[in-house]
Amino acid sequence: MIRSCLTALAALLALPAAAQDRRPSHCIAIAEADPALEYVQLAGFGMPLPDPHSVRISFVDHATFVIETAGGLRVATDFTGFLGSTRLIPDVVTMNNAHQTHFTAFPDPAIPHVLEGWARDGVAADHHLDLGEMLVRNVPTDVRGFDRSVVRENGNSIFVFEVAGLCIGHLGHLHHEPDEMQYASLGRLDVVMAPVDGGLTLDLPTMIRVLERLRSSVVIPMHWFGAQSLERFLAGMSGEFVIRREGAGHLEISLRTLPDRPTVIVLDPQPLRDPE
Repeated sequence: MIRSCLTALAALLALPAAAQDRRPSHCIAIAEADPALEYVQLAGFGMPLPDPHSVRISFVDHATFVIETAGGLRVATDFTGFLGSTRLIPDVVTMNNAHQTHFTAFPDPAIPHVLEGWARDGVAADHHLDLGEMLVRNVPTDVRGFDRSVVRENGNSIFVFEVAGLCIGHLGHLHHEPDEMQYASLGRLDVVMAPVDGGLTLDLPTMIRVLERLRSSVVIPMHWFGAQSLERFLAGMSGEFVIRREGAGHLEISLRTLPDRPTVIVLDPQPLRDPE
């Protein structure tokens, strides 16, 4: 145990100074901290985060979220070029799948980091972007073709954002259950955005099995097409997970405010507007 601790300390000291500014997450940690009994707090896009160890997650639409940190980083997932009536230029955009509702071929050149999640020339996407306050990495998965008989290897990525001690995962356009190596690469996800349409991505029984295995503290449903598909998913999750409907498009979350039971938190999609 002492040797393991010394090894971990040596590895940390060897990192660049910027990387040491990030509160260590426990994605691949040996042990998990006991969850607190406090609840997730709501807050508005663009407002300062009072807790330096928290993040704000805003659900924009479909599979697009914006993650804000206390240090001012803004990351947009499944970026299509539209976030709302906002002047925001994200620091990072991720695009999980080369599909028109999940990427743009013409991202604003002012965006510092544009991360594609699909393979190019047969080489899987491989991202490990250390921004100091946040680490962004990916786990490639395969996608089906339109006729479902063709598989595009590494056509999608699950992006993981390690920030404020949290591990936040976005499953993207997931078409199959992760294999054992992919589960291991993901590690422990505290928050996961999951596509719940039940057809274009994973069928609902398989998606529910994946989420039960991940056992994340917070599941945020996305990629649902109308109330009917969302309600089917919530009904399937209600046995093992608490269901919460926030009536808002955003939340603040930290290690200290994770629910004490695995919880599905339903956010309403809301395009962003700059604070007045």
